[in-house]
Amino acid sequence: MKKRIAALFTILFAVCFFTGCGDSGSDENTLTVLNYGKYLDPKAIEMFEEETGIQVEYEEYITPENMYTKYKAGSIDYDLICTSDYMIEKLIQEGEILEINFDGFSNLSNLDSTYFEFSKSFDPENKYTVPYFFGTVGILYNKNMVDEEDMQSWDCLWNEKYKDQIIMADSVRDSFMAALKYKGYSLNTTEENQLLEAQEILIQQKPLVYSYLVDEAQDEMIGENAALALVYSGEAGYAIELNENLAYSVPKEGSNMWIDSWFLPKTCKHQENAEKFLDFLCRKEIAAMNFEYVYYATPNKALVESLEEELQNNTTIFPPKEVLDRCEVLKTLDETATAKYNELWKEIKSTD
Repeated sequence: MKKRIAALFTILFAVCFFTGCGDSGSDENTLTVLNYGKYLDPKAIEMFEEETGIQVEYEEYITPENMYTKYKAGSIDYDLICTSDYMIEKLIQEGEILEINFDGFSNLSNLDSTYFEFSKSFDPENKYTVPYFFGTVGILYNKNMVDEEDMQSWDCLWNEKYKDQIIMADSVRDSFMAALKYKGYSLNTTEENQLLEAQEILIQQKPLVYSYLVDEAQDEMIGENAALALVYSGEAGYAIELNENLAYSVPKEGSNMWIDSWFLPKTCKHQENAEKFLDFLCRKEIAAMNFEYVYYATPNKALVESLEEELQNNTTIFPPKEVLDRCEVLKTLDETATAKYNELWKEIKSTD
C-alpha cells in the first residue's frame, strides 16, 4: 500500500482503532499514536504490545493538514505522530514538538545518516525527528506513448506533442515545484518575480493538460488514458507494478525529495513509551515488515543492504545519490507567502 493513495482504501475521515481515546493519559502503560493511513503494518504493533506490555492506541489520518487540525483540536493527547517534512517544520516553529532522548536507543545506527542530513532542512539539529519513509516527485510516463528522452526534463510538461495527454497535480506546491525547477528556481522561493514567471508558464500549459489530479493520476496512467503524469514516487512504483509499459523519471533540473518522520508532540504523556516504540521501528526486521507493507523507500540502511540486488537497484523506490543531490526538501511557508501561492494558483485554475 502507498501512503499517498491511502484515501483509496480508507474512509474519508480519520479512523480510530480504539475506544476512550481521550483518556490515554490515565494509563501509564499506553501509547497513543497518530499516523498516515495504511502506513504501518498492524502486525508490528501487535509485536510491540506483546514484547513490552504497552497498549498502543492507534489512529490514522489522510493529509498533513488533516493531522494538524486533529492535533490542534486538543481532544486527544497524542504521544507520537508521523507526518511530512514541511508540517513538522511548522510545528517546530510553533513550539509544539518535544526533543527526543536518543540515549536509550539501540537501533538508531541502522538508519542511514544521509536522511538525517536531509532532515536538517526542517529539524536543523536533528533533535526532534526520526525519518521513516522518503521519496521524490517526478514524471510517470508510458514508454509506448512518449519519447523517453523527453522525460528527462520538466520541459515535457510543456511539449506540444503531448497535448491532452498530460496529467498535472491538483496541488499548489507540486505544480509550482515543476514550473519553478524547470525555470531554474528553488521550489521554496518566495520571490514574486519568480512566482509570476512560474504562474505564466503554468497558464500557458493549460491547453496541453488532460486533467489536474491527485490520487487518481496513477489509475489514469495504469489505464493508459494519458501519456505522462506529475506524481510521487510511491504512486509511480505502485503503477509500474500494475502496468509494465510505465516508467518513472526525476527530471535533470531537480525536484522535491520528501521525508515523512516521527516526532513527539507537546501533548506527549508517555515519552519513554514513545521512544521505545521509535527504537523498535528502527530494528531491521520491523523496518522490513513496514517496507513490505508500504513499499516506499526506507532510510533503514541495514534493511536496504539485505534486500535483493534487483530491488536495491530499483531507482523509482530508491533514488540514487545523483538524483537526491539535485532535489530539495519542501519547506513550510509563512502566511504571506502561502496566501500568494494560493492566489496565483486560483488565477491559474480560473484561466480559460
